[in-house]
This record gives sequence, structure tokens and C-alpha cells, in this order.
Amino acid sequence: MAVTGNTTPLLPLIVEPAELETRLGAENLLLVDLRRPDAYARYHVPGAVHLDYAALVAQRGMARGLLPDDEHLEEVFSSLGLTPDTHVVAYDDEGGGMASRLLWTLDAVGHRHFSLLNGGIQAWHNEDHAGRSGIIRPQHSVYKVSGEKRSLADAEYVMARLGDPRTVVLDARSPNEYFGLTRTALRNGHMPGAVNLDWSFAMDQGRNLRMKPAEELRGTLHGLGITPDKEVIVHCHSHHRSAHTYVVLKALGYAKVKAYAGSWSEWGNRNDTPVEAGQAVLAA
Repeated sequence: MAVTGNTTPLLPLIVEPAELETRLGAENLLLVDLRRPDAYARYHVPGAVHLDYAALVAQRGMARGLLPDDEHLEEVFSSLGLTPDTHVVAYDDEGGGMASRLLWTLDAVGHRHFSLLNGGIQAWHNEDHAGRSGIIRPQHSVYKVSGEKRSLADAEYVMARLGDPRTVVLDARSPNEYFGLTRTALRNGHMPGAVNLDWSFAMDQGRNLRMKPAEELRGTLHGLGITPDKEVIVHCHSHHRSAHTYVVLKALGYAKVKAYAGSWSEWGNRNDTPVEAGQAVLAA
């Protein structure tokens, strides 16, 4: 299942290591490793190239995790050798947050074909799939960014939909952040009406950080009022963790999902955004 586009993808949105292994070396397949450079150089999926996570985010003032401008993204994607027909498979070593940020970025700019390696490098290594060492230098391409950024929401977009029964804001941070018990911004707490589900809930700790079974995840989401008929806006602190939540929702068939990239690093540091917090929150 591809997040965007109507053509048949090379691989499903969530791809298992065993299935990926059968496709290694396929034409138009690009594997991208989002881990630290030294970890990548020591061991990676055969054929994978490295990408620094920092290349996927921009900062303006105290707002972190913003989507970089088109010119920057064109440079990044061209350096990977990306073409419009390339099917990207991304992975990391933290359960998919950094890899999902790459996939969300691709979706935001209109790229159609991409997958998340289920379980990332843990599943690949722990299940005895072949690895390689060294560094692969990709051949540069000329990639042009297009698309209307339909998967991106800004603060004003979110603010206009607070309280709308057709929209749910899904806060993927920890409960302590949600209730304002952890201070990460000038103002701490959560958006009025936002639903909290820590991003790590979707990971199966007993299966190398794979996604939990779809029915279990759907049941939890439905119990929180997060249903496929609603528009879902996801955020965390800098749209790192919530990028994984975005991909999980898409894999579960949620069609109307957007991400607030500025997330709490922007919302909590503005003085014109509404904030709620639990009663136990310390005074500012």
C-alpha cells in the first residue's frame, strides 16, 4: 500500500525483512539508512545509502522539526540519487521515527513510492539477514520537488480545527509531556481536546520493534475516538515521533492524516496558542 499515488508499488508501505531481502538489487529500489554514520559504516542492509536525519528538518526560532524549503529538499534527494520512479525503503535503529520522518517528507512533496522496514535494523540483524559494512556513495540525480504539501498542517490550520468533531488531534508525546509535567517549552501541556497516545505504543517490544498487530492498534485508536472517518492531525515535539504515528495510521487505512511539523516546539513557545494541562502541572 502506497501512501500516495495510484500506481502499484514495488513493496507495501510496511515491508518485512524477509520480503525486502528477496527484492535487494531490484531496479528503482533505494534503501536509506537513517542511523549514525559510524553505525551505518559498521553494518547496514546490503545496498543501503546513508542519510543524516538533520537534513530532513529545519528550525525557525524555537520551532524545530519544520519542513525544509523545496530547494534544500531537492538537494538532499538529488544527493541520494532519487528519481520520481524510485521506491524508497527507509530504516533506523529506534523503531522507525527517523525513517518515518523521511517517508512523511517524501509524501509531503508528492513522491509516490516508499516503505518502512518493519522493525528496522534490529529485525534485519536479529533475524540473520545478511549485512554489509563500508560506505556506499550514491550516484547523484536531478530531483525536482512538487506537490501541494497536503500532508502538512501549520499552527493556524490546527487552531482553526480545535473542537471540530470531524477532526482529532493526536499527540504522540509521552503522558508526562502531554500533561505538562515535563517542561520542554515556555508553556507546557497539550492542545485543547487533543488525544494522547505515546508513539512507542505502536511498537511490539517482543518482535524487534515491529508494528503491533493491526487489529490491536485499530482497537486502541477506536477506543480513543480516532476513527478513519475523521481527519487526524498528528504532532509530538518536533514531528520526529509523530512521523512514525503518521505512517502507522496510513498503514492502518486512515486516509485523512496530516502532520503539524512545528509541533510543541512551536505551539508551546508561542503566546497566542491555547494550552491545557493537568492539575498537577507546576506553575510557570
